[in-house]
Amino acid sequence: MLLFTFALLVLPALRLVHDTFALRGGGYGLANIVKVIENPVDLRAIGGSLALGFVQATLATAIGAPAAWLITRMRLGGKAFWLSLMNVASNFAGIGLAFGFVALIGATGMLTLLLGVSFPSVGSFSGMNIVYLYFNVPMFVLLTLPALSVLKDDWQEAAEVCRATRLQFWRHVGIPVLSPFVVAGWLLVFTWTIGVYAVAYALASSPGAQKLITLQIGTTLESSVFGFERAAVLSVLLMLLAVGATALYRLSLRRAARWL
Repeated sequence: MLLFTFALLVLPALRLVHDTFALRGGGYGLANIVKVIENPVDLRAIGGSLALGFVQATLATAIGAPAAWLITRMRLGGKAFWLSLMNVASNFAGIGLAFGFVALIGATGMLTLLLGVSFPSVGSFSGMNIVYLYFNVPMFVLLTLPALSVLKDDWQEAAEVCRATRLQFWRHVGIPVLSPFVVAGWLLVFTWTIGVYAVAYALASSPGAQKLITLQIGTTLESSVFGFERAAVLSVLLMLLAVGATALYRLSLRRAARWL
């Protein structure tokens, strides 16, 4: 397994780093990075991916955290039903999902024709946020659901004995205990969102499609008009974002571990 990991992860990562700094005329430098920075399309793609990741992580947290808490308070039958639904939704995130939303809220989609309203283009920033929420919210719920068991009912009963209100309990106990787990879920959704390619690729043909880092990498590899160094620079940027988010994720879990 270590050899497999080295061949498929370590070696390609080292090659990408090499291609990022290697110059066509020989030697090494920052010229490839400067080209990407000076390219307005690449900058728009970087900004679009970061904005989409931030909005998705925030929306998934705002919707998923209360939903996860409600699921933990359900009886066994209701909990099993919602967990099954969340598992299916979180794993249905490929090209089929994109086509499903095109058929649902596209220009000639079923819901568009049925209601007589115009939804945002599924390839636009607003449309992508609608599509991505379908699998990001269930994924956030599944990631944070085990952590909610840390909040014991005994703590709430002890707070009630001490005449603390429900608001005071959540302000001084509930939110401080759960916040590291919520932050960790936010970081994972952010990292997952900026790395998604299949859904974005299927939506890229829509009018006013949003530029993203993964789409720029794919376009460069398909055409190679500007050389593969652009794809290498953007790929290394994605790697750095993933490593940074993973490091913060580890710090959040380390802070949360004191309650386990």
